[in-house]
Amino acid sequence: MKISIWKFLGVLIAIAFLIIGCEHLPSISTKSTPVVIKLSGWIASPAEQKLLKQVLHEFEAKHPNIKVKHEVINDQYMDVIKTRLVGEAAPDVFYLDAFEAPFLMSQNVLEPLDTYITSEFDLADFEETLLKSFQYGNYIYGLPKDYSTLALFYNKKAFAKAGLDSPPNTWDELRTYSQKLSIDPNQDSRIDQYGFGEIPELARQAYKIKAFGGQVVDRNGYATFASQEALQGLRLAVDQYQKDRSSAQKSDVGTNSGGEMFGQGKVAMIVEGTWTIPYLTETFPNLEFATAEVPSINNQKSTMVFTVAYVMNKQSEHKAEAWELISYLTGKEGMAKWTQTGFALPSRKSVAQKLGYDKDPLRSALLAGVDYGMPWQLGKYPAPIMNNFDNQFVSALLGQQPLNQAMQRGQEQANQLVKAIAME
Repeated sequence: MKISIWKFLGVLIAIAFLIIGCEHLPSISTKSTPVVIKLSGWIASPAEQKLLKQVLHEFEAKHPNIKVKHEVINDQYMDVIKTRLVGEAAPDVFYLDAFEAPFLMSQNVLEPLDTYITSEFDLADFEETLLKSFQYGNYIYGLPKDYSTLALFYNKKAFAKAGLDSPPNTWDELRTYSQKLSIDPNQDSRIDQYGFGEIPELARQAYKIKAFGGQVVDRNGYATFASQEALQGLRLAVDQYQKDRSSAQKSDVGTNSGGEMFGQGKVAMIVEGTWTIPYLTETFPNLEFATAEVPSINNQKSTMVFTVAYVMNKQSEHKAEAWELISYLTGKEGMAKWTQTGFALPSRKSVAQKLGYDKDPLRSALLAGVDYGMPWQLGKYPAPIMNNFDNQFVSALLGQQPLNQAMQRGQEQANQLVKAIAME
């Protein structure tokens, strides 16, 4: 009898320790009333909003104990999120662009996801370049939902008319092609079609800097885009615009975007992202175009990589449910449904293969770039670096000041702001 009593007490003690230990791990609520998870992000188009609504509806059907409240923030998105994080009113799960990730990851406001990730989740299936954009220290803070690189879009009819039967392989060839494709019908300097559409923004120029061994920022987050190596890459755009007169900005031809000036036939080539494909097919259905990898520069392949992740608010009161949402949206099933229309590329390799994007005539060039592309990240304080570059580079492109002077001025102004922000 005594032995039985001690055994019984031992079982009770073991159960007590198990309960105490489990209190430290997030668990999914078993209440009859569903737990409401708030998801915030931006939406690029009505079609994208409709698709996300369908994916979330399917998630809720598989998880009847969780309800997702989706909030769209298209205006001043990061300002809104940062304000809510400070005020402890941020959503449970939200979008985080790789561009903004380094700052938030350093502020102890995001939940590390490492302890939630299991072997079944198959982390190795993600493109490594994308995953690294959301790693800080020894932790993973976000899982990329999709991505895009940049590729060369070219007008097939314009190429045929100019006697060109294949896209350029090098940037020197692109400049030669651009001259052949630029059409001045009346020989009066009013060009009807330019060979190339130039986007004078850092997000479209950074890979040229890298191709010559330059850097946009150093390891401390200060701008370095005025170096001699950086100037070599940037001079490609300036010389083509000023000397060759075979490229144009969107403002030169009365359009609002690179895709629009290409779609309207104002330029025969442009370097753009995955989002341009559905835009062109829907807005300019008669346009015959193709894509190719960005021409090599200085014997190097290069492009940009843009990606966005789902992250979890560290102050979320429903972390287990928040993880269920993140793991579904970035899992193989959810990601396949989200990227099936092709406006963005899946960040999982297996999903890209399942959807056939590696063999897609328009998307395969964009998919290839993820292996060598440059992630769009500029350290913890990216805004002053990007803004000062963009302002000064446009000035140089228009010939208002020499390129080296413009970049030096932009670099100094950017670093003054970075230093001031870092000291706050």
